[in-house]
Amino acid sequence: MIPAGYETALVDSAEYFVHLALVLAPLFVGASFLVGLAQEYLPPERVEAMLRSRDHGSGNVLAAGLGAVTPFCSCSTVPVLAGLLGAGAPLGLAFSFLLASPIVNWIAVVLLFGLFGTGVTVAYVVTALSAAIVGGIVIGTLNLENYVKDVRITAGGREITTDGGTATGSASCACSTSATRSHRERVTEAGRGALSFFRDTLPYIVVGIAIGALIHGAVPATFLQQIAGPSNPLATPMAALAGAPIYVSISGMLPIAHSLAEQGIPIGTVIAFVIGGAGISIPNLILLNKLFERRLLVVYAGTVVTIGITVGVLFNTVLAGLL
Repeated sequence: MIPAGYETALVDSAEYFVHLALVLAPLFVGASFLVGLAQEYLPPERVEAMLRSRDHGSGNVLAAGLGAVTPFCSCSTVPVLAGLLGAGAPLGLAFSFLLASPIVNWIAVVLLFGLFGTGVTVAYVVTALSAAIVGGIVIGTLNLENYVKDVRITAGGREITTDGGTATGSASCACSTSATRSHRERVTEAGRGALSFFRDTLPYIVVGIAIGALIHGAVPATFLQQIAGPSNPLATPMAALAGAPIYVSISGMLPIAHSLAEQGIPIGTVIAFVIGGAGISIPNLILLNKLFERRLLVVYAGTVVTIGITVGVLFNTVLAGLL
């Protein structure tokens, strides 16, 4: 027989699970459709062509914007990044793309909107994109090109080569029929991709919602606030680091983030948790280790954590009264 207190917590968790599932499922399918459209109209080769001749400044702005609207997963972000470097794009510009890609994309934006509303979503996109732009510009001044490994990557029919991050690298790709597709064919393909992506990601969504539901129904709010509440000055830095070990997918991360916010954790601390998890997840670092020497990998991880803390503190202070 389940004790009365536990029974209430389980019922509360179950109701919250159903609520999140009903909210997130249609939003995720819609966001996945936008992902498919972006990949149809902005394939990796086109992104590389748009960025390879750009300079610092305006190029960083474009790179961060493309990183946001071309939401490649970690396994495809690295080949795109290698293609940019191999095609001669500056390291700082490539970093703006790399920083924006995991933390600002269609799925993150749509799910943020559904869970947190317009104000938080707009503020998140503006601050995260700005941080990716500034981060890329700063890294571009540090002369770290020698810490890019010489690699040869084959992905999606393309063979990509970097030469230590210098402009002598090359990227080539197989011929594609995507350029000859009609708009209807592209939309149809994006729809199929959305459903396929939803099926593939569904386990992560369910796990994320389940963890969020348990946090909402079974974990006392006072306990969470003692650890990550406003009274703990280290809560935001800790949150930026804590997301990495448990991150699998942004679609699974955001339900947990929403539950933490519902339990009274400051929104900036929650945002730092999301940014840190998305940017320095263990799978992401393993893939980047194939392209970066250890020093550059540490610079990347440190930059992501700094962005998470900065954006989190900004949300908790300057933006707290506006959201």
